[in-house]
Amino acid sequence: MNITIHCYVKRSVKWLAIATCGFYLQACQSLPQHFGVATQAPQTSPETLISRLSSQQQLASYFRHDEELGLGSALDDPHKPDWRHWQAPELPQYDLWDRLRSNFKLDDYHDDPRITAQLNWYKRHPSYMDRVVKRANRYMFYVLDEVEKRQLPGELALLPIIESAYDPFAYSHGRASGMWQFIPGTARYFGLKNNWWYDGRRDVVASTDAALTYLERLNGRFDDWLLALASYNAGGGNVNRARRHNLARGGDGRFWNLNLPRETEAYVPKLLAVARIFADPEAYGIQVESLPNRPYFEAVNTGGQIDLALAADLAGITVEELYLLNPGYSQWATSPSGPHRLLVPRAHAQQLRAALRDMPAKKRMAWQRYKVKRGDSLLTISRQYRTTPTLIRQANQLRSNMIRAGNELLIPIPSQDRNHYSLSANQRLQKNQNIHRNGQRLEYQIQPGDSFWLLARRHHVSVRDLARWNNMAPGDPLVAGKKLVIWSQAKNARLLAQNSSREVIRRVNYSVRRGDSLAAIASRFKVSVREIARWNSLNPNHYLQPGQNITLYVDVTRH
Repeated sequence: MNITIHCYVKRSVKWLAIATCGFYLQACQSLPQHFGVATQAPQTSPETLISRLSSQQQLASYFRHDEELGLGSALDDPHKPDWRHWQAPELPQYDLWDRLRSNFKLDDYHDDPRITAQLNWYKRHPSYMDRVVKRANRYMFYVLDEVEKRQLPGELALLPIIESAYDPFAYSHGRASGMWQFIPGTARYFGLKNNWWYDGRRDVVASTDAALTYLERLNGRFDDWLLALASYNAGGGNVNRARRHNLARGGDGRFWNLNLPRETEAYVPKLLAVARIFADPEAYGIQVESLPNRPYFEAVNTGGQIDLALAADLAGITVEELYLLNPGYSQWATSPSGPHRLLVPRAHAQQLRAALRDMPAKKRMAWQRYKVKRGDSLLTISRQYRTTPTLIRQANQLRSNMIRAGNELLIPIPSQDRNHYSLSANQRLQKNQNIHRNGQRLEYQIQPGDSFWLLARRHHVSVRDLARWNNMAPGDPLVAGKKLVIWSQAKNARLLAQNSSREVIRRVNYSVRRGDSLAAIASRFKVSVREIARWNSLNPNHYLQPGQNITLYVDVTRH
């Protein structure tokens, strides 16, 4: 008797069979009808088998483990063939994109022109999707796995494509960071730490957990995934106001009919367009490289701080690969305050665990002895050795920042040259600043009262470009004394740089007079309205009151 098992998983898109295999059962006359299983043995229904297949096990493995199919009692009969020696043919492994499609739940794919416009853009730029898929290779299994655990729409695993093109080092003009693009305030609310050593917004594990929790809460608020996605982009308050306004005018309150910011109106259609592409890439002329349905990385507990170059060497991988899996670490070592874990490729996890077991904690960091000189402070010493006062204090069991000349300190230092840590925050910044661009490259030291707007206007560049060249956002504060790289478009760029170094900035306390406005004061002192508002935490749309005191930072050489 030939028995062929066909296992199908039905989806809205056309699927081929997951697997088809056949085998010949001998002595079939002595076996009951169901899979040749003795009646007293537990039976496995086709539905259960399909369920098991959907958990990404190869079909062949079920036939190698006969007991799972209820063949155990029949195998004990010496007159029956020994199925344990039978090997099923090798079958293709269940693809990760197939698994993703099986989790799609957002069926609101009507022919809105906004979706069509996004689809047309992706069809015209197939290389973009190639780059995104290659970048997502490290992270997609983990993200989809977390989405499945929470029983969320599979489309959410594609959201980092819209947010950051799956780049965990992405930093946007809105001060959003990481592949889920958390802004500082939201990141703090969801417990993502950010310090000199570590930024949880870039941490693959921590940021994914926070993002999915945030999306769950937004959906709980609106009971509508499209409104939840719009809120992730624009904020729940903005979406709620737009919805209330729409309902008050007799609308249905659905996403497609709300008056939202232009970016948000395109945001949801982008995700739905990408989901359509992954549902049926060939229909849109896009090749999506197959991804295996297995974990790319494992988490290894380090038990404390460790030099990243040393950890990479112990794991047998490159430092760059270690940074790509652990983008939350900004410096040359993991954070002394945690998290005390490293993500490493699965095949190298056990090697790192074994190496860490054999290595004492004191050997996991490199140390430099330093003799304190007159005038030294923990701050100046930490800057010299690219570390922090807190870490020096902890390493030397100091109760305060007080140090005395002649004392010796142990300073934690990188074990390799700084260029070895190619994806640390400093190295990423230098690489970005040294990319050749149009204009003349200048290094400018920030002066008190400087702003992106002022410097951009002076050098004939955009505020957004100036911020991007320095891995910053236009809203980030400029700290006096730090250096910016400016690719100046001004004809007299060198002269401007020399004059900038001779600027004399003075703080001026100004008492508002009757008839004054921010624009009039800005013109009088050769500053911008935006600067005055920022220096004094003012709303530019509010009127000034006579007698009100405001602070100005004025270049006295220009008056």
